[in-house]
Amino acid sequence: MTQTNTALQVMWNRLLAVVEEQGQALIRAAFSPIVRECGDISAGIFDVQGRMLAQAVTGTPGHINTMAEAVKALRNRFSVQEMEPGDIYLTNDPWIASGHLNDFLLMMPVFYKTRVIGFTACTSHLVDLGGLGMGPEGQDIYDEGLLIPPCKLVEGGTLNTLLIEIVKANSREPIANEGDIYALIACCETGARRLADMMTEFGIDHLDTLADFIIDTSYRGTLAAIAELPKGTWRSQLAVDGYDRPIDLHAALTISGDQVALDFTGTSGLSNKGINVPLNYATAYSVFALRCIVGPDIPNNAGSLAPFVVSGPKDCILNAQPPAPVAMRHTLGQMTPDLVYGCLSQALPGAVPAEGASCMYDLPLRHAPEAVSRGDTQFASELVFSGGTGARPGLDGLSATAFPSGVWGSQVETTEAVAPVLITRRELRTDSGGPGQRRGGLGQRIDLRAAKQEDLMLFLSVERVKNPAQGRFGGQPGAAGRIRLQGKDLPGKGEVRIPVGDTLIFETPGGGGFGDPKSRDQAEVLRDLQEDLISPEAAQKTYGVEP
Repeated sequence: MTQTNTALQVMWNRLLAVVEEQGQALIRAAFSPIVRECGDISAGIFDVQGRMLAQAVTGTPGHINTMAEAVKALRNRFSVQEMEPGDIYLTNDPWIASGHLNDFLLMMPVFYKTRVIGFTACTSHLVDLGGLGMGPEGQDIYDEGLLIPPCKLVEGGTLNTLLIEIVKANSREPIANEGDIYALIACCETGARRLADMMTEFGIDHLDTLADFIIDTSYRGTLAAIAELPKGTWRSQLAVDGYDRPIDLHAALTISGDQVALDFTGTSGLSNKGINVPLNYATAYSVFALRCIVGPDIPNNAGSLAPFVVSGPKDCILNAQPPAPVAMRHTLGQMTPDLVYGCLSQALPGAVPAEGASCMYDLPLRHAPEAVSRGDTQFASELVFSGGTGARPGLDGLSATAFPSGVWGSQVETTEAVAPVLITRRELRTDSGGPGQRRGGLGQRIDLRAAKQEDLMLFLSVERVKNPAQGRFGGQPGAAGRIRLQGKDLPGKGEVRIPVGDTLIFETPGGGGFGDPKSRDQAEVLRDLQEDLISPEAAQKTYGVEP
């Protein structure tokens, strides 16, 4: 087939279908609920230079945008000339892969007619890698589990069984980990096979022309979008809860003719707990936030990512260096979009939403320490819940929706099937969305207790307990998050024992409002009232509407 622009567009569309099938293979084959039920993954196709050409729609920015750089690192680490058909490479190094040990990244060279023409890659979350587990209590990376440097997981089609056994021996969930690794392998193999089939169908021997078309088109489109933006530098600051002390996140956003640069200078230094963020992860979410506003219709690939540059001083909390503890790096990393929008709202006041709950409200659960000696149930599970998003300039915020992560919430039935947990209540929190002309999205309440006569251990690391999401342009704050046990409020971070018979009450934050609440349409207030999204008191006091 002659590679005209029309033919290249057809091949681009096929590439999207290939990578989506690749991602679905991972989800369907995975063992862990956080993967198969919540979609905590990424999958992508790369050219022979390691440039990302396409990504699966399903996946988190933290996985996708870190993967875009990680494949370049692995491709440069290993000689393409020495790669063989069936090779697959692996690492969970937080500073190469996705920011903490629990995310495994795989890369597979794709061979076509005896030579490497590109790569498939994927990332997903393994529920337990040993150490202190998925919590913020580690003092360094060595406390947090097993670190695997870049290596061959599969060599010439032969699995490195010793590596599999090492992973299993260092986990509280060895079977799930093994199954998830096989799912990751299947994901890479599916993408490689379908990509080769596509090349045969279209009669091409390499991806170079298609890759240049995709990347150049996306790059030019992104530059055109940047050209329409006002030029200058804008600054913002975001106060977050932190672990044992408040933390300030700072950003300076500079828009020039061909680049958008973000600088974290002024941000607080490292924590001695595992809430530090490698720069690759902070970059992934910051750039995602910018791309939601700047050229959002342009596909996410090496071309559209190229004009965005993120930097920060070494060992500020958003540029943690090894061996800092980073297990819960998402807690602050997912706050960076609100930090970015604090800058962008000054440059584009009518285009940026209010602050939202932002970070996922995780519930990493595990058996109590005495379970081993007593013969009780041993398990590790990570539940994911979301708060409300910030109100948008023209629309209300979304309730119980994960932004920026995009991770789907844990399902009650699945949770109870795989862990000794009983969820007795799950509902939206009335009045939790920040009032405004556009109302913030609502948080949710989850009541949880042990399903057996065995205590549970919970490892909390959430935000917005002390610093709720702020509104914009007259909009009011959303409700803060709140966690209660035995009638007492718990801090947002730390290790908690849930005794048998006690119920953990877990309330996620609401998003901030946008615009003056008095300007909200009365019909919308009455609708919110009818649907129990706001109370009669709020309708009257905040919006001036009689129930």
